Order: sequence, then structure tokens, then C-alpha cells
Amino acid sequence: MDFLKTVGGKIAGGLVALAVIAAAISWWQTDPATRHAIVSAAGRLTGWSLSVLALPWLCFWIVGWVARMDSNFAGAALVFILTALEAVALAWLFGWSIHGATGWIFYIAAVLVAAVYNLFTCDWIAEQIE
Repeated sequence: MDFLKTVGGKIAGGLVALAVIAAAISWWQTDPATRHAIVSAAGRLTGWSLSVLALPWLCFWIVGWVARMDSNFAGAALVFILTALEAVALAWLFGWSIHGATGWIFYIAAVLVAAVYNLFTCDWIAEQIE
């Protein structure tokens, strides 16, 4: 059994190394304009992701105020408002233009992930405050 784990580990490691080498060659072969577009988009997405992670924590006093209301509607409204602000920020970062079906799928997926994160984080903060 250890032999299979060792062989499997070496194969997996070799595949990862091959993928890294292929990615490095592809990056080196890419023209500068495409590289700039990739890095620019990655930077905007990183900034947006960090803001999504920070926003519920920066608004913890609002979360506590809403939690003391004991209203599901107020909690849902807070999560909706936070998510809507993040969705608008993401659209603004990409110049208010989302191109093609794939762009819309990624945009909607990002907003849904932000909504779930906001829901769980606000719920956890509310539990800790009470």
C-alpha cells in the first residue's frame, strides 16, 4: 500500500510540475497586451475579493444593531444591501461592461459567493455580539 501512495504521489507531483512548466511557457509566449490584461483583471478581482472579505467586519456595529432587532427581514435586507454594494463595485471595476455569457456566469457566480459569505459572516457576528 505504501508503494502505491509513493508512486501516486510521484505521478501527481510530476503532473503538477508539468502544469507549472506549461503555464510558465505559455506566459512567456503571451504578448505584452494580453499579459497586461490578465494581470490587470487579476488585480481588480483580488481587490474586490479583499473588500468583500472586509466589508461585513467593518460594519460589525450595523450587524449588531440589526441583530438586536430580532427581525429576519432586517437581517435579509442587510445581507442584500451588502451584496448589492459589492455587485455594483465589481461591475464598476470592470467598466460597467460584462461581455458574453461566460463573463455573466463568472459575474453572477462571484456575486453569489459574496452573498453566501455575507450571510454566514453576518450571522456569525450577530451570534457573537448577542
